[in-house]
Parts: sequence; C-alpha cells; structure tokens
Amino acid sequence: MSSSDIVERIKTQLGAAPVVLFMKGTPDFPQCGFSAQAVAALGACKAKFHAVNIFEDAELREALKSYSNWPTYPQLYVQGELLGGCDIIMQMYQNGELSQVLTEAGVVAG
Repeated sequence: MSSSDIVERIKTQLGAAPVVLFMKGTPDFPQCGFSAQAVAALGACKAKFHAVNIFEDAELREALKSYSNWPTYPQLYVQGELLGGCDIIMQMYQNGELSQVLTEAGVVAG
C-alpha cells in the first residue's frame, strides 16, 4: 500500500467522529496504562469518541507517528487536530480544558 493510501486511511479514521482516540487496545480493554488513563479522562468528561486500536493495523500505527509528528500512543484528535498524548490529555482534564474542548466539539452527553 502506498503512503498516500495510508494517509487517506488516517484521514478516514479522523473523519469518522469529531473526537478520535488512537490507542493501544479498546476502550473496554485498554492494553496500556496510558491508553487506560486517556479513556478514563474522556469517560469522566462524558465524551462520545471513536477509538482506533492501533494493534489491529501495524501499517497505520507506524504511519500515524509521521502523520502526527507524535511518537507515542495514545493520540487524541479533536476535529481532526492532534490534541496530544496521555500527559497532555491528563493535564487538560485536571485543569478543565479537556471538558471545555470536548463540549465545544459537541461530543459531551448532556
């Protein structure tokens, strides 16, 4: 598969929902502590999000690091823009910014 095809796949995933979390495992069964923390923060904000298990697609997992210029997982995208990884997600959650960003994206259950 060409690199343009994989970029299109990434863009398709990002277009699937306003908030997309590329993570290790699934929201029900995260396979690393950082992914689990990200899911917990999104859950605490009552956010609806689309999760992508990077273990199911090795090609996407590698390409996403270049696409986002972010070397680790999880990676949280809001409206197609990279918000950051676990540290940034947790910092934003603790200072209230995450809830605000998610509310503005229209994904918080009322």
